[in-house]
Amino acid sequence: MNARTASGPPAARHGWAGALATVLGALVVMGVVAALGLWAAGATDLPGDSFPRVLAATLVTAVGGSVKLSGDAGELAGTEGGLTVIPLSVTLAGALVAGWGFLRPLRHRAVAGAPELAGWAARIAVLWLLAVLGLALAARHTYELSLGEGPLGDLGDLFGIRPVVGFSTDVAPTVLIGLVWLAGVLLVALMVARGAPLPAGLLRLRTSLRPAAYAMVLLLLAAVGIGLVIALVVAATRGHPADTFAVILLGLPNVVWLALTIGLGATWDGRVEGPFGLPMPHVLDEVLRTPDVSALNLGTLTEHDGGKWWLLPVVSAVLLCAAAFVMAARSPARVRAWQHAVNMAVALALTVLMICLMVRISARVGLSLLGIGELGEGLSGQVLLRPRLWGALGLALLWGLAAGFAGAFLARAVRRTEGAGAER
Repeated sequence: MNARTASGPPAARHGWAGALATVLGALVVMGVVAALGLWAAGATDLPGDSFPRVLAATLVTAVGGSVKLSGDAGELAGTEGGLTVIPLSVTLAGALVAGWGFLRPLRHRAVAGAPELAGWAARIAVLWLLAVLGLALAARHTYELSLGEGPLGDLGDLFGIRPVVGFSTDVAPTVLIGLVWLAGVLLVALMVARGAPLPAGLLRLRTSLRPAAYAMVLLLLAAVGIGLVIALVVAATRGHPADTFAVILLGLPNVVWLALTIGLGATWDGRVEGPFGLPMPHVLDEVLRTPDVSALNLGTLTEHDGGKWWLLPVVSAVLLCAAAFVMAARSPARVRAWQHAVNMAVALALTVLMICLMVRISARVGLSLLGIGELGEGLSGQVLLRPRLWGALGLALLWGLAAGFAGAFLARAVRRTEGAGAER
């Protein structure tokens, strides 16, 4: 029997060549975005021709891996550090390309067998595993730190101390997390795309999960779009365009999705010390640069800066209602308002959970001499940002219920208006 059957169009061709094109496409786009962002951030000035290694480490963290910092400063000094942060601009770019590549051979079909989908995803996963393994092995480098002039440098010369710090990745966990990341991307792509085929046993998901998944992806992308417009205006009017473009290309979703949760009323705990800092807006850095862990929410932002922070809940509410309306409009008319509300609440809670897990930051570098503590801000620092998770999830459920009801009634009103127009 040939590929064409009486029940539909030819079966899609999705062999190893297609899988290779999907993986390479995602990696190339991620690499370009990360390289431009690092260039704007000044990473090309790092010593020792380390830029390719830093780029590899950036790609590793973009798929959920972590970078560990290590060092050797001899018997009289010690170094410590670690870095956990996801450059979500790079992550988002790779996810969009990988999802598109996964769905492209499956378009124009209503049903696909589970073995077919699993086989297609497995081909991509095998090549992706090899790519992440190569990146994890390449993401390692060492630097020699200068203690500078003055007493500190004199002590270093006296005791023969030449601090060396470096970064590397845990290969096995990085590969495992990279595969989990890919599985999540492919699953979300399958759930979101209206034209993507599903196994016959899962066709009911078209009317339950798909509208909610599509609405949440649309919500996140709309927030990024608004943030991009604001960032471009800032780059054009307030100077320091390189810093702004570094944020756009590396961490724009980190900022806007954090702002989205704050607009919902969530609170994050954080602290900034030393030479490190948080990206724009700079008020985030100012609020958290305190002797102890501080709260970051609408109250502290307004107290510190005043400004127009009251717009955050307004924008969040508008985006949520728009997403809820889209969800209801894409659902069958028989779905009741309370069902829309529950679906929206659960979907938003899962989305906020994802944001909380991906936006959190933990970074620390320290160097001590003769066991007497840190050597000063130039050689040590910390950035911490973590959510108050249960409060954020509870607020997401409440916002989701309210937006779900509003979206359902709005979609019903639109359907009635369209029906009345058709009768005329």
